[in-house]
Amino acid sequence: MTTDSLIIIPTYNEADNITRLINAIFVQPKYFHILVIDDHSTDGTTQQIKSLNHQYPDRLFLIQRPGKLGLGTAYLTGFRWALERNYQFIFEMDADFSHNPNDLIPLYEACNNQGGGLAIGSRYKKGVAIVNWPMSRLMLSFFASSYVRKVTGMGIRDATAGFVCYSRDLLERLNLDRIRMKGYGFQIEMKFKAWKLSCPNIEVPVIFINREYGTSKMSGGIMNEAAWGVIRMKISSLRRDYPKHISHPK
Repeated sequence: MTTDSLIIIPTYNEADNITRLINAIFVQPKYFHILVIDDHSTDGTTQQIKSLNHQYPDRLFLIQRPGKLGLGTAYLTGFRWALERNYQFIFEMDADFSHNPNDLIPLYEACNNQGGGLAIGSRYKKGVAIVNWPMSRLMLSFFASSYVRKVTGMGIRDATAGFVCYSRDLLERLNLDRIRMKGYGFQIEMKFKAWKLSCPNIEVPVIFINREYGTSKMSGGIMNEAAWGVIRMKISSLRRDYPKHISHPK
């Protein structure tokens, strides 16, 4: 069965989560396809996906990469794969259950029914909706989003969110070859360039739950890239002209 929607899930050593997550997505009332981009997991993640592929041969796809090449490059690989096919809505989603599969439908509806070119699963749309994060990380994330708003001028409350739905129209208009940041900053850069294209964005309130299994991939280097990358990105944008309007699906 065909579908208009693809969910891209990057993985590195997510054997504790990936089977449960895939099954939870495939019981949703909407029919989704999943593309997993695996960066050479060593814990059996890819073996689980290949086993599930026999159960979901036309819905579950896998791209294996030779090593850890960065979150941003994983999503860019997935975006290009999706654009070569007939998907109209392309999702980003973590593999660790911090993003609730039940929120996929509201994100889809925000783009398909409400005119969003970009729908964001927002932790900060209605206060702070994060469960089980240590206070230090929660404050870091919250103030990072405030920092991004001040530097860029964007009104998006959760600029670092990684639970996102893009319309095909938006991805086709973005120059994916010019996306520079690979880690935490990738999420900011994608939203910033969509905003500069005057893309309609909708923040959908979600509850973010800290992972129960596996290990966080966050590092100081990723945060440093984001902090300085936002400034460079803003300065670079001042030298570029962006179209003032972007169309979106009806």
